[in-house]
Amino acid sequence: MRQFNKFRGTKGFIVLWERMLRFRYMITEQAKQRCRILAFWERHGNTATKEAFKVSRATLFRWQKALRKGIGKLESLNAGSRCPRNKRRRIIPDNIKNFIINERKYDPKLSKDKLAVLMKQDSLANLSASTVGRMLNDLKRRGELPSFAKITLNGKTGRLMERKPRKIKKKLRSRGHTGGLVKADSIVRFTNGIKRYIVTAIDKEAKFAFAYAYKSHSSDAAADFMKKFKSVAPISLTHIQTDNGSEFANHFGLFLEKSGIVHFHTYPRCPQMNSEIERFNRTLSDAFIKQNRMLLAYDIEAFNQKLIDWLLWYNTRRPHWSLGLISPLRYICNQLPARESQMIWTSTAFRQTYRFMLKRKKSYFNFIPLIKEALKC
Repeated sequence: MRQFNKFRGTKGFIVLWERMLRFRYMITEQAKQRCRILAFWERHGNTATKEAFKVSRATLFRWQKALRKGIGKLESLNAGSRCPRNKRRRIIPDNIKNFIINERKYDPKLSKDKLAVLMKQDSLANLSASTVGRMLNDLKRRGELPSFAKITLNGKTGRLMERKPRKIKKKLRSRGHTGGLVKADSIVRFTNGIKRYIVTAIDKEAKFAFAYAYKSHSSDAAADFMKKFKSVAPISLTHIQTDNGSEFANHFGLFLEKSGIVHFHTYPRCPQMNSEIERFNRTLSDAFIKQNRMLLAYDIEAFNQKLIDWLLWYNTRRPHWSLGLISPLRYICNQLPARESQMIWTSTAFRQTYRFMLKRKKSYFNFIPLIKEALKC
């Protein structure tokens, strides 16, 4: 019974509901049966399949096409919706429509049950409450039913305010995305009562990583971080995935829209979707933050300068098992044509990307031979 304790109460119901939404594309028994029939069809042919399972040849080809379109995923064999594409539009008589609009002028929240009773009293129509409710929904959808502003009393000022409905923007998920993807997150650290925030990002394929420390946890800081990351990253930034933190909204989202970057969100309480950045956060914390926590608290600029030096080592020297024990920039260099990989370190664009970080030309020019020696492009 212990495994069901986390699903108790309202919070447990919310967790269970979110998991149900997350796994709504699970493989059904019907999809598994269709897969077995397709395997039987490929082995024994049309005649035996039709006799054994009573499935026509056209249906088999339709299932096969759906499986190919779904890149071999069994979820593509799940039964789709049978709802008709073109639905008939409900025709509401003018006398009933005018009656509903006139009655709602006196009470904007007059329910469907009361409207149905009033129609019967006036001998206008003998309709059920559910039918009147569908009429109300159609009139709202068409914009023919007047909507009234909701007025609330402000407890601080004592003034009446119009309450506007919140526009909830649908969040995109990275399910099925196959291109390049950058994952971002933030680290919170306390030192002697001082709170600091480190925003991090890593490329899913090349493992090129970047981080920067800030005093605030605002969306302005996250937007500033993205500007820095976009200027230093030797990869094309087209898609990014973050969690649902407040720092990855507002100004951060506006910057992504202006830059033409698609923003994916993870599911709530599902850090597995950002496993690469979570692992980088652990490496960064163990290898650098713990040794420089006092510097992070009292001199954040010096911490960022030292952090940049560590990131340069991480991206140019540190081998990664997932890359075949080579560094991220070596991996990126190998993906480019030979001529581009030889010129990447001497280009003006490369100098401009790291100049804002080092802020000292001597440190930058001392760094170039180290890169050439490490990569030997």
